[in-house]
Amino acid sequence: MSTSIKAKVSARPASFILTLYADVNAMRVLRFAFGVTVACALAYGINWPLAFLMPVFTALILAMPLPKPSLKASLNNMMSTLQAFALGLAFSLFFLQYPIAYLIALALVLFHLYYYLNRGGSFWFTLMSMIAILVLPMIANSNEGLAIGFSAGFVYSSWLTIAMLWLAHFVFPDPSFTQFPVKPKYTNRYAKVAAQLALKSTLVTFPIAAVFITFGLSDYLLIMIFSAIFILKPDLTQGKEAGRNSLLSTSLGGVFAWFFYWLIVAVPQFYFYLLLLLATTLFFGRHIFAGTNMSKYYSSGFIALLVIINSAMAADSNFNAILAQRILLISGAIIYIVCALKVLERFLFTTK
Repeated sequence: MSTSIKAKVSARPASFILTLYADVNAMRVLRFAFGVTVACALAYGINWPLAFLMPVFTALILAMPLPKPSLKASLNNMMSTLQAFALGLAFSLFFLQYPIAYLIALALVLFHLYYYLNRGGSFWFTLMSMIAILVLPMIANSNEGLAIGFSAGFVYSSWLTIAMLWLAHFVFPDPSFTQFPVKPKYTNRYAKVAAQLALKSTLVTFPIAAVFITFGLSDYLLIMIFSAIFILKPDLTQGKEAGRNSLLSTSLGGVFAWFFYWLIVAVPQFYFYLLLLLATTLFFGRHIFAGTNMSKYYSSGFIALLVIINSAMAADSNFNAILAQRILLISGAIIYIVCALKVLERFLFTTK
């Protein structure tokens, strides 16, 4: 073989790699697959408390077409998570023993969180705070030490997620520098519209949160959590749309989770699980970044797949029962917010 032919053959792999690294969508798909697979390998290989949250958070963020987070943004998210769970622990350890004071404080905090978000506040801080103040009291009702352990595991997993994001962006960087979308500027002044939206969201979330936490209905915790999240935008159309999207995404993720689950049951080896996960993330990544109408369902559907598989891997679990329960709980949350919003818009927030 002549020297020129050898040079052409050896140049092909290098040319292919350069072309690949110049393709934005290809980088996002590979970054998504790499980040989630490595996160799962670490989470299930080491298996610290709430380790499964790390791949869930990693998939959630890498599924968004965002550039590498800045050091300042990463530190802000780390502090926001810590502050959110400090707030949740304050509720669980100090207010929970005084039921009346607790319910009053819960209503006020829910209102201020929704009000903060509607004035342009941090979505991440709002989401983390919602999870903390709604989940931790349910855990603390049975064991305060468990609530502290849950908080530590949650914060630890979220901080490790930030390190995983940096690693994924280092291995598969964006072809060119891009900035984060400019967020709406946060306003400290009183905003009447934001206050009305916050009041509507609070009136929907507070009753179900008060009942579930007071009576310790932990088996139906997802209804409360999904209700609080679906009502972040207290519009009947948007609330129904968020619920419908979540239901469709869960169904889509559930179908793929069924095949995924029985494949790892057939070959119960950790390396096979990681290879299967890599293939699955590549498939979902292609659809997530395809820019079609179905892309948003694949993004949320993969999160549902991770959550369902994690639950199904527990001892004495039933995959079909887990999937059916999740769909029923999301349906329950949709029915609740639709009915609650219709009542509020009929009697309190009527439009002239």
